[in-house]
Amino acid sequence: MNCGWVLAANIAADLSAWCRLLGLYDCDDLKDTEPDTLRYRLWALPARARVLKISRTWPWKHAFLACWQRLCDLPESA
Repeated sequence: MNCGWVLAANIAADLSAWCRLLGLYDCDDLKDTEPDTLRYRLWALPARARVLKISRTWPWKHAFLACWQRLCDLPESA
């Protein structure tokens, strides 16, 4: 097994867990989901550079925007 792949998979799992803990704690349908569910609902959002194309009818629009804002509002580490 490739050690780099294992490390990347662990980092991805940690980022997903921290995102759920810090950004999705009040979204009942997303806070306890599996990583695959988050991948299909949130992470598969089409984006170009720094512009996100969020459809007005996307079911998880408000959850994503609230999570994004909470993560952006976190204080910088020392």
